[in-house]
Amino acid sequence: MQVTAKDLLDAGVHFGHQTKRWNPRSKPYVFDHRQGITIIDLGKTHELLAKAYSFVEDKVAAGGNVLFVGTKEQAREIMREAATATGMPFCVDRWLGGTLTNFATVKKSIAKFKKYQQQEQNGELAKLSSKEEASIKREMVRMTKNFSGILEMPELPSIMFVIDANHEEIAVSEAKRSEIPCVGLVDTNSDPTQLSHPIPGNDDAVKSIRIIVETIVAAIQSGLAQRDSRRGQRGQPDLKAATAAVAAATGIDLTPAPEAVVAAVEGETPVEVKKPAVRKKIAAPKA
Repeated sequence: MQVTAKDLLDAGVHFGHQTKRWNPRSKPYVFDHRQGITIIDLGKTHELLAKAYSFVEDKVAAGGNVLFVGTKEQAREIMREAATATGMPFCVDRWLGGTLTNFATVKKSIAKFKKYQQQEQNGELAKLSSKEEASIKREMVRMTKNFSGILEMPELPSIMFVIDANHEEIAVSEAKRSEIPCVGLVDTNSDPTQLSHPIPGNDDAVKSIRIIVETIVAAIQSGLAQRDSRRGQRGQPDLKAATAAVAAATGIDLTPAPEAVVAAVEGETPVEVKKPAVRKKIAAPKA
């Protein structure tokens, strides 16, 4: 992680809410109260951000996906851009209740939405009566708002990343009930204990939100790179094992280099092999 505590300071991550609105459970992450404003301890923020970075990176490298949730105005476009850049699902317009806890029903609704989209593309929708067509199009507008970011989410996410745990209270609650780890930017008016990986910081300023989101995006990109690297390594043939298996099955002494054997198997170059010496039987002298 390349972000430093000074970068967080410059982005204004340390500015919390007014003291009259602070949540007592955020006390471990509070540095001081000054002029009616709660000041967040950036040392702890940086430490927890690093832990969240490593956690997200490892999960994505292992094949997991991250659901971006940020429906407040300041975070909406930032989260949409971040999710699109990493190819991850997102929810930035409205959190549909039951998205996680009732995912089976949500999947059926998504399948219905995809069916409508296909009918619209191939012209089947236009063949219906004007009343039916108008009704379906109104439903599609509503579905677009609810499902546009999770159309390609075939299963529950491995991690949920939220901006403002207080604003996304329902989503955080569903993630907890579904036993999905939740990483999120938590201001002093929120309860950080509801998240598995809270990142204390200002969740109202665009600069503060952007630096946290960019850090999580970097973690996802690093995890995706590691995932591709591991897949590439798994795709390489085990030359020694292949050589031993062929030798055991055929009784042929494969003296060439294993690379040559693989090349021959793939049809690139011929390979010479040494057949085991065959001893001729000597006939016994006739009596």
